[in-house]
Amino acid sequence: MTATTDQGRLAGPLSVSVANLCRRLQPQVSARTAAGFAEVLRRLGAPLQVAVAGRIKSGKSTLVNALIGRRVAPTDVGECTRLVTRFQYGTVDRIEVVFAGGHKQVLPFAPDGSIPAELGVDISKVSHIEAYLTSAVLQDMTVIDTPGLGSLDAASVSRTEQLLGAARAEEGGDELDETSRNAVAGAEAVLYVVTQGVRADDQQALAAFTAATASREAGPVNAIAVLNKADTIPPESVEGSDGDVWKAASILAEKQGLLLKPRVADVLPVIGLIAESAESGNFTSADADALRQLAALDDATLETMLMAADIFTSWDCDVPAGTRLRLLEKLDLYGIRRAIDAIRADGTITAGALRRLLLAASGLDAVRARLNKVFAARADGIKAAAALASVTALAHASGDPAERQRVHDAIEVLLAKPEAHQLRLLEALTLVVAGAVDMPEDLAEEVLRVGSNADIDEQLGLPGASRPELAAHALERAGWWRSFASFGATPAQSRVAHVVHRAYFLIWQQLR
Repeated sequence: MTATTDQGRLAGPLSVSVANLCRRLQPQVSARTAAGFAEVLRRLGAPLQVAVAGRIKSGKSTLVNALIGRRVAPTDVGECTRLVTRFQYGTVDRIEVVFAGGHKQVLPFAPDGSIPAELGVDISKVSHIEAYLTSAVLQDMTVIDTPGLGSLDAASVSRTEQLLGAARAEEGGDELDETSRNAVAGAEAVLYVVTQGVRADDQQALAAFTAATASREAGPVNAIAVLNKADTIPPESVEGSDGDVWKAASILAEKQGLLLKPRVADVLPVIGLIAESAESGNFTSADADALRQLAALDDATLETMLMAADIFTSWDCDVPAGTRLRLLEKLDLYGIRRAIDAIRADGTITAGALRRLLLAASGLDAVRARLNKVFAARADGIKAAAALASVTALAHASGDPAERQRVHDAIEVLLAKPEAHQLRLLEALTLVVAGAVDMPEDLAEEVLRVGSNADIDEQLGLPGASRPELAAHALERAGWWRSFASFGATPAQSRVAHVVHRAYFLIWQQLR
């Protein structure tokens, strides 16, 4: 089958090169492997597949809603929270329930615009849900909401591991066998959600992500983490926070980043609930008016009410208890306090300005910026590397030594081209992250820095340096890595060192 991948939709030149390789190889391999290549081509032409993963009740679905800008993912426990849901761009909003046999059933959204909590079908027979939305965010990124890895019932875990980013072939297309399907399965990037403590099952879940992505490592190129529910961290429990909740969350996120390295590029604090309310239109003018009423209360009363959620909703005041409960469900006590402080500082603040202030307080903008920096800016390399991993896995699954060699040779020819250096760098980074190549700690850190940053000054570890300083440093490090590759490195280290040398040399050329 010849794929109809539109090269205009491919992420960049590396994806185009891999797509051309698949097309050239299709007539030279078995029908089964060719069908797998067709699926790789389809995925290459699709937006970047980003899985939102984490433990149960870590706030994944709330964060998904905030990222998409609509309250579409159900956040209460129900049938849908036990299924993988892929949110992707469509010209018409619709839900498709995809069954294990491949057939689909179209369902309407619930009256509030979300996926119905109960689907009215036998979910034991459901593979996953496809949700199509007219959201601009989804034109460049498909967001995959997962039930949670290492934390749920066996059926949910199995569905998650099998379908992290793996979609059934289009109707009428070649069906892939299970081995081939597993080879092309897997999200290409992951946004991992943690709460206050990184536990052993967080490490297991990241390992499960790796297993579910055709053995591609989750690493600093394709994985970032967020510390969700940052407002629930007691500042007194974090040394150096000076009693400030956000400062405490930032310190804790930095510590968690060290624990999760090198699996993730960064850990950022976020308050998913406030982000969802502010970004999805859930925060209304009526909410702003209620907050104004609360801001008019005397300090002693207000401080007492804000001590605990049950006191806030049960205290006797002019704002109805139902209204206060609604505010609590949308903003929690931290968001309510931030909004009241803003109203008291500026009595004329509008509902729109209050919403923007809450959005800024949620930390969502920083998460989005990091998503763009880590994922969007490197989508071409991430997608091309993922596609090559799938191509290699398909060749190995074929069981034909001649076919395997033919695919291997074609990949080596592609990687030898100068424009494919980014793929070599990603490969070297993966080898170091996975521990397949043992590097001294300082050199491993340097490989991580060069391979996982998009900005030159950050790649060189010299933020804010002048262009001549950057060029001189790049040339000096290029020479050092070339010497290391030739004298003193093991054969495996030498392979990585040559790639890093080349990376520095290309940076020097670019700066010059």
